[in-house]
Amino acid sequence: MSTFERARCRLRAHPFALDAALAAGVLVCMVAGSFVDPHGPDGVTWGVRTPDPLSLVLMALGAAALVFRRRAPRTVLALAGGVSVVESVTGDPRAPVAMCAVLALYTVASTTDRPTTWRIGLLTMTVLTGTAMVAGSLPWYAQENLAIFAWIGIGATAGDAVRSRRAFVRAIRERAERAERTREEEARRRVAEERLRIARDLHDVVAHHIALVNVQAGVAAHVMDKRPDQAKEALAHVREASRSALNELRATVGLLRQSGDPEAPTEPAPGLDRLDELAGTFRSAGLRVEVARDDQGTVLPAAVDLVAYRVIQEALTNVQKHAGNDAKAEVSVVRVGPHIEITVLDDGTGDDRGSAPGGPGGGHGLLGMRERVTALHGTLTTGPRYGGGFRVHAILPVKTRTSAAQDGP
Repeated sequence: MSTFERARCRLRAHPFALDAALAAGVLVCMVAGSFVDPHGPDGVTWGVRTPDPLSLVLMALGAAALVFRRRAPRTVLALAGGVSVVESVTGDPRAPVAMCAVLALYTVASTTDRPTTWRIGLLTMTVLTGTAMVAGSLPWYAQENLAIFAWIGIGATAGDAVRSRRAFVRAIRERAERAERTREEEARRRVAEERLRIARDLHDVVAHHIALVNVQAGVAAHVMDKRPDQAKEALAHVREASRSALNELRATVGLLRQSGDPEAPTEPAPGLDRLDELAGTFRSAGLRVEVARDDQGTVLPAAVDLVAYRVIQEALTNVQKHAGNDAKAEVSVVRVGPHIEITVLDDGTGDDRGSAPGGPGGGHGLLGMRERVTALHGTLTTGPRYGGGFRVHAILPVKTRTSAAQDGP
C-alpha cells in the first residue's frame, strides 16, 4: 500500500479530523482570497486591500461550521448561508465567504435524495444570489453575483453526482454479496439433496440384502444338524447376498470419493432389466414372488428406471420382513399412456408397515419410497389391502423433464 493510500485510509478512519483539516484549508483560501482586488486598474491584483474585521469573523464562523458538516449538514448549511448573506450585505469589498455555503450544500446533496437536493439547492441559490444582487454594494449584473450563482449550482450538482456514485457502488456490492449468499445456499441445498439421495440408496441396499442374510442365516442355523446340504445352500445365499451388498455399498460410497482417490466402480445403476434377478434373490430366501410385466419394452430414463427398481426392492423387503413366513408377493409393471405403473401386492398378516418412521415396528422404507417417487413428479399409494395383506402402487412418468427437454430439439 502506497503512502497516499495509507493516509487516505487513516483519514477515512477519522472523519472529524478530516473535516477539521478541510475547514482549515477553506479558511486559508478565503482569507487569501479576501486580499485580492478583482477590480484593480490592472485587473486582478494581490495585496491592494485588507479585509474588514467583520469579514474575518464571518469567514472564521463559516469555516468552524464546516467541522460539523457530517453530523448536522442542514444546520451547517443554514449557518453558512446566513454568514454569506451577512457578508453580501455588509462586505465592501466583499470577501469570498460563500465558499462555506457551497461546501455545506455539497455535503447536503451528497447525503440526501435528489428531490431534496433540488429544493434545498434552489432555495440556497435564490437566497444568496438574490441577496447579493438586491442588497449588495455591487450592481446586480456583477461577476461576483454570477459567480455565487454558478458555484452554488456546481456544489449541488457535484454532491448529487457523488451520492449517485455511492449508491451505485453500494448496489453493486449488495448484489455481489447477495449472489455470493445465493451460491452458498445453493451449494448447501445441493449437498443436502445429495446426502439424502445417498442415504436412500444405502437404506435400500442395506434393508434388502441384510434382510435376506438374516433369513438365510436363520434357515442355516435351523437345519444345520439335520440337513447340512440345505444349510450349505442357505449359507451360499448368505454369501451371495453379502457380496451384492458390498458391491452396491462400494458403488454408492464411491460417490463420496475425492478427485485423488482410487477410481470408483463404474457399474451402472440397477433398473427393471434386473427385476428377474431381484425376484430370484427373494425366491432363494423362501418368499414366493410372481412377476408380471406389460411395459412393451419401454426404455425408461435412468432416474425413473432406478426409482422403479428401488420401489420394488423396498416393497419386497418389507414383505420379507413383515408379511410372515407363508406370504406371497405379486409384482406387476404396466405401461399406461405416458406413465409406468408399478404394483406390489402381498397376502401377509403383518400390520406394522404403515407405522410412522422411527416408531415401533416402523422404519424409513415407505418414507424413502415416497420421496423418490415425488422427486420425479410421480405418485405413490401404500396401505393395507381389503381382506389382508399390503399394497404398494407407484405411478412414474415415462419421461422426466430433463429427458423431454433433450428429446424436444
